[in-house]
Amino acid sequence: MKKILIRQCLLEKTRSRAASEVSTDDWTILVEGNTESFVGYDQLENEVRITRYRRIDSKKDGVLFQIVLNATPFYPEGGGQVGDRGILTSANETIEITDTKKENNLILHFAKQLPENLNGSFIAKVNSETRAHSQSNHTATHLLHQALRSILGTHVEQKGSLVSPNYLRFDFSHFAKVTDEELKQVETFVNAKIQEHLPLVERRNIPMQQAIDEGAMALFGEKYGDSVRAIRFGESIELCGGTHVKNTAEIWHFKILSEGAVAAGIRRIEAITNDAVKNYFNQQEKTLGEIKETLENPQDAVKAVNSLQDENTKLKKQIEQLLKEKAKNMKGEFASQLQEINGVKFLATEVDLDATGAKDLAYELGTLGDNLFIVFATSTDEKPMLTCYISKEIVASKGLNAGTVVRELGKFIQGGGGGQPFFATAGGKDVDGIPEALEKAIDFVK
Repeated sequence: MKKILIRQCLLEKTRSRAASEVSTDDWTILVEGNTESFVGYDQLENEVRITRYRRIDSKKDGVLFQIVLNATPFYPEGGGQVGDRGILTSANETIEITDTKKENNLILHFAKQLPENLNGSFIAKVNSETRAHSQSNHTATHLLHQALRSILGTHVEQKGSLVSPNYLRFDFSHFAKVTDEELKQVETFVNAKIQEHLPLVERRNIPMQQAIDEGAMALFGEKYGDSVRAIRFGESIELCGGTHVKNTAEIWHFKILSEGAVAAGIRRIEAITNDAVKNYFNQQEKTLGEIKETLENPQDAVKAVNSLQDENTKLKKQIEQLLKEKAKNMKGEFASQLQEINGVKFLATEVDLDATGAKDLAYELGTLGDNLFIVFATSTDEKPMLTCYISKEIVASKGLNAGTVVRELGKFIQGGGGGQPFFATAGGKDVDGIPEALEKAIDFVK
């Protein structure tokens, strides 16, 4: 079995590698020399020319073209921030740019087709909406980093991030789960910085050591050159090549969606900002409206839900009591059905009870004496359940085990389970297998 699993893992790895295989053509050079530059910090649209291009073919994405522009406003994927999307237009056509990456100091624009006139002049235009949302999330990661270090401690270090237009993901070092109260404090801290309307203070191409001396934080795992770019919002100063809002007010609001562990000593927070938060609040309001409508529009929805929960708890207790009484009433009926086989009082049958009722009935019958072997089958909402009760005396004397019984019989209902030697249960998926499971139960006492 182990060898089969190893072979399957190797096969999956081979398939994965094959799916990601990419063949790349040589560059076609249109403009000699290293004339490329990035102007995306200051503008989202620029007149450009194509300096080189090449064709790539991957089994995953098919044929694509990588286009290099002389002065692009498109930000390439890096520092956790996803690459820009947008269009490349001329008087005659529009080419969609689906992604932007950086390779060997070249900014590569991915497109499914090439322009007809490769030597012409084009307008490169970044999708301003997705860029704005990415910037909002990127600046929020800086504020989040500052908040975590302030609230949890200066041992917190960024261990990775993802900044997309839709949400942000932030990995950081910390030794314990962040409590709900701490998460509230983090949210409050970040939103306070947003409300302060902190302006972006940007320092480009300053010496690395100067930036560090001025308080800039270098991030774990990032590679920096001799000259760096420092981003400051209030007291948050980090070395960063990504794009950011001009003022924290543009973020609008910050909302944490989840917090959890991703590795030993590494936690992850996922959060949203800007329009995503507006959509989140709108959805929450819609959900609340639906709840209130279901509750027939009470004045105090929370009080109504609490009242409903109290009522539900009382009803559950009443139902449990009724089922116990039902089990007691059924005790005599099923006691008369016990068969003696090889000194064992045996019964295997389907009962009109839920799993709890079947357990109560089994234990009621257990008060009748020793040497009992009982298997009950129940079905609730088309979900079968087997319950096995074996007197402790014959567990010891005959080596019977309820856990083994339900594991074997559970196969007939496409399920399984376990428990103690004298009591065990198994759930399944196929109610049609109940008759055969009950029929096979007798084999354990023959």
